[in-house]
Amino acid sequence: MFRNLPERIWHNKERMVPMKSTLAPSVTVTNRDHKGRKFMDIVAAAYDKAQLSEAEAQRVNNTPGLADLITEFIMNNRIREEFKDEEVKSKYGYLSGYKKPLDLNAQCNKLRELFLGLGFANQDLLTRIEKGEVKLPQNAEGWFAIPNWKKNQKIFGWAYSEAVQKILDTIKKTRDGAFYNYRDGQVDEKHLRQSARSEQFWNDLTKAQGDADILIIAGQFGLRHRGRSVRRARVIIEDTTNEIGLGAFAVGTMLITNPIRLQHYDDLWIDCPGDEWSPDAGGVFSRSPDFWFHVGGVGFDAVDVDDTSDDFGSASGFPPQ
Repeated sequence: MFRNLPERIWHNKERMVPMKSTLAPSVTVTNRDHKGRKFMDIVAAAYDKAQLSEAEAQRVNNTPGLADLITEFIMNNRIREEFKDEEVKSKYGYLSGYKKPLDLNAQCNKLRELFLGLGFANQDLLTRIEKGEVKLPQNAEGWFAIPNWKKNQKIFGWAYSEAVQKILDTIKKTRDGAFYNYRDGQVDEKHLRQSARSEQFWNDLTKAQGDADILIIAGQFGLRHRGRSVRRARVIIEDTTNEIGLGAFAVGTMLITNPIRLQHYDDLWIDCPGDEWSPDAGGVFSRSPDFWFHVGGVGFDAVDVDDTSDDFGSASGFPPQ
């Protein structure tokens, strides 16, 4: 199947997309809470309204599938409707062989090797993850190590866009030059920024991990949101407890420490919903960055957030709990 490269890369619409400025609350509702009790009352009322005989009640109770019906109902109604039509079925996956990220220590060592002067992650957190005391969140593929660029501005630069450029240069270096920046000369503060929600997430994570040089997140490389436009993925991410869209700095780092990902033309390509891109540097941030594979190497570009394609998926992360 031919991948629709020209439309995906050069499509040109401009639209403002509102973003929430705070993370989703970490508290989850149970059947004992007010909203949970309301759901249980609805089920109870439907059961009572049926006026079942003892025999009928026995048959209903013994018939399998009720839990599946309720689970499907919840899944179909838990997410807001915005941009729901911007989803398509996707068969793309991790063709190159990536299944989960490399060992955290190996990732941290790789980062310190490439970025001289970079320090360490929170050792207590690393130990607890190794011992299995910190569970991998639902929807995450594994643990990822991401440099704390704000603490290491002498290494990565004084602005987020400079930090992203440093990562792009390192991808090119580690892939023996097989890297194509289709936004060369535009990776600056006027074109690229973190979303407010994303910036708050990383600030909170830094505090939680003791201002470590390397921050640890759980994450996924795009498979969870494949076939969704960036703004549809953002809606789902915002409605999922503790999930955050990852930007080009984090995703680029993940590609550096897990080079097996994105080695083939038919790999799932990666959107970066945690960042916002202004195509004309005029203040309208209607696009977001992405990474893809073409002509034998990794490409970097920025595309419209309403573009719906089966060969892309948004990367996302989750804080350790």
